[in-house]
Amino acid sequence: MSNEIWSYAPTAGHGPDADLTGYKVEAADGHIGKVDKHSNEVANQYIVVDTGVWIFGKEVLLPASTVTAIDHEARKILVSRTKEQIKDAPEFDKEKHLGDPAYRDQLGGYYGGMGPGH
Repeated sequence: MSNEIWSYAPTAGHGPDADLTGYKVEAADGHIGKVDKHSNEVANQYIVVDTGVWIFGKEVLLPASTVTAIDHEARKILVSRTKEQIKDAPEFDKEKHLGDPAYRDQLGGYYGGMGPGH
């Protein structure tokens, strides 16, 4: 499986030293939460979003390729998926899934199978 899904698009505006913690995250159709954690590790870049009341008490992991733009001034990240697509993604559990290659493959298959913007 290609690692492109785990890398930021060159046009996203992500710098290797960027600290995205606390940035607001906007899906294609509205606000979904704030960045709780992120990884800048090459070929394993992602953001973990605390969804707050939207999906009560849940966090979601989004591969870096879903990020279309980062506005550092406004501390906001835009992602190319809808709220429904994000809600339907394989459930994320920080204790079990961070660093789990099988979960990473499952998530990569889910988001990668959609293609950009689908």
